[in-house]
Order: sequence, then C-alpha cells, then structure tokens
Amino acid sequence: MMKEKLEKIKEEALRKVREVSDSDALNEIRVAYLGKKGELTAVLKSMKEVAEADRPKMGQLVNDTRSAIEEVLDQAKQKIEEAVMSERLKKESIDVTLPAKKLPMGHRHPNTIALEEVERIFIGLGYEVVSGPEIEKDYYNFEALNIPADHPAKDEQDTFYINGDILLRTQTSSVQIHEMEKGRLPIRMIAPGRVFRSDEVDATHSPCFHQIEGLVVDKQVSFSDLKGTLTSFAKELFGEETKTKFRPHHFPFTEPSAEMDVSCFKCGGSGCRFCKGSGWIEILGCGMVHPRVLEMRGIDPEEYVGFAFGVGLERIALLKYEIDDMRLLYENDQRFLNQF
Repeated sequence: MMKEKLEKIKEEALRKVREVSDSDALNEIRVAYLGKKGELTAVLKSMKEVAEADRPKMGQLVNDTRSAIEEVLDQAKQKIEEAVMSERLKKESIDVTLPAKKLPMGHRHPNTIALEEVERIFIGLGYEVVSGPEIEKDYYNFEALNIPADHPAKDEQDTFYINGDILLRTQTSSVQIHEMEKGRLPIRMIAPGRVFRSDEVDATHSPCFHQIEGLVVDKQVSFSDLKGTLTSFAKELFGEETKTKFRPHHFPFTEPSAEMDVSCFKCGGSGCRFCKGSGWIEILGCGMVHPRVLEMRGIDPEEYVGFAFGVGLERIALLKYEIDDMRLLYENDQRFLNQF
C-alpha cells in the first residue's frame, strides 16, 4: 500500500514538472512534494503505521522517490533557465553592422568663446596672456596698487579675507604687480582670471566672476595710445562701426583715470532698451598707471610710463550675446548653453 502511494506521488510529481514552463510554478511543485508540509513528508510521518521490519525498506523507497523527483526538478530548472537566457540574449543581441550611436558632444561655454576672442585680439596687438594666484596677499591686491588701508574697497563687506593678510583676490590687477616685479621691460600683457567679491547674487552681480586686466609699461606711452588700443579692441570685438567715449573717473592705481563707453551695437547709438535709451554702453575702466605704483616696483616713472585697463568677461559675454541675466551663465541649463 505504501509502495503504491509512493509510486503515485512520483508519477504525479513528474507529470506536473513536464507541464510547467516557468521557475515559479516549478518551485511550487518542489514545495508541494518535498517541502516540510509536502507529500513525502506526510508519508514519512505515517511510517509508524508500517511494520518495524519493513520500515528500512520503506524508508529507502521514500528516499529513492525523493531523489527521482529532485533530479527531474533540477533538470527542468536548468532547461527553464537556459530558455530564459536564450530569450534574453536574443533581445540583447548587438547587430555589429548597424551604425554607431552618436554621443552628444559638449562645446565651448559663452564665457570661453568671449575670452578666446579677447585673447585673439590682444595677442594680435602683441600682448602676452599671463596668470596669477587667486589666493593673494593683501599687499599685491591693495597696497601695491596704491590702495591705502582705509580705502572703502578694503572693507570686509567687499572682500573675502582668509586672515588679516591673505584674501581671495578682488581683481586681476594684482597680476600686473607680479609681472612688474620680474623686472622685464617693456610689458604688454593681459591677465584673465577669476576674482571674488562679497556681492549678492542677482542679474548683474556674483560673488565669483571673471576679469581681464591689461597693462602696458614702456617708454613714451601716452593716453592717446591707451585710447587707440581700446578703440581698436572695441571695433574688433563689437564691429567696425563701433564708436568709443571716455569719461573721467577715479581709480587709486591710475592717474588720470577714465571709464570707456561703446556706442550701442544694437541700435547704432540712436537709443534703445538695450542701452537704456542713451545710445552708449559702459564697458571698462582704464587709465595711466599711477607713478607711485611704478616706483613701488622699482621702475623709474621719469623713464617709463604705463597704462592699464580692466574689463569683466561676463560683461562682454552679456553684451555680445545679448544675455540679460548673468546667472544664466552658471546654471548649466543645456537649453541655454546649446544656443552657442
């Protein structure tokens, strides 16, 4: 009776295994026949009803039945896994004859485009592009530029101080001091780089932006040379029809000093929203290098004269590409950047 029951269990299990085609159903069969509450476990629990002499033989039959079912289950599992893998490989197959996918390529940032154009113009005029440290001593950032200790520009609300003597440079003008220290004259240089000021972020201000400082030190240099150089620069950058205008101003490290405006390249000077109806756009500050700045660097102001200018790189990019919010340059929105 027990033998027939075991044979029936085995036949049912094998039949069900042949009928299934997924691993979940196969696992259900394994639990139903071989689990703790399965058919074979129930048979083992009923062994007490078998004569003691026949128990070893019946126990062997139970084990043989378990082994037979396990073997078929394992074979079926392997076949199902192979079928699943085969189907997966078909879906994931690579057709090597297809053309390669074109990956999206990055391109130059509007700041980079503007900087490269400025560098191209001044290199064409015989200038050298130099750089200097962003973490600077107070001496190079202020004192050597004829900015006394009580000057408003040294107030902590404008400058990021690391300690009493070390700060994040507020202007690339400090680079001209390093260049003059080298003692190689004459000097014709521009110094583009990042600068830092404690400004609130808005459409026209940022605590971190870029400035391009220019310096010429030579014999017989005049304010006319400064005006001619910057006018040529403006025409090259904004168009041959561009006009320039110089207004008196004050900078501690230049004397005389001026701010330069360019005629509005949007309306041609007739007045529009872009130039706020004035026909002119302020572009940079400039002037003749203060004699005291030359003296502090060991350069005889009676023999050598210089001029300097400074322009914001972001300002050039905003004007040239008609961008009305400086924050767009740093938000990394590809919808904006892809236009350049």
